[in-house]
Amino acid sequence: MEKQRHDAQLAAFVSVMKERDRQHELWGEQQHSLSEWHTLLSEEVGELAQAINETVLVNRTKEKDKGGYDNMRAEAVQVAALAVQFVEYLDRHYKQEEKQS
Repeated sequence: MEKQRHDAQLAAFVSVMKERDRQHELWGEQQHSLSEWHTLLSEEVGELAQAINETVLVNRTKEKDKGGYDNMRAEAVQVAALAVQFVEYLDRHYKQEEKQS
């Protein structure tokens, strides 16, 4: 059971790191304000919510193609990768401030 959990975690982390690499290739190192980070993360969580809703709600919208396992997983991976990117930003930005203090 422990090996199955570890394998599942590893698969998830690998997916997140691949997505993080893809994001870096597209946009490079991101330097946003905290409110911009909040907006970006909220937007990604909103896309995940839409994928979940399109999967489980009886009264699905015309965007049923945005639901399903593949879309929910892809959106969850994007949320996680963006959260990793935010942590990277915090470490760069705030660790530098602490060193200067």
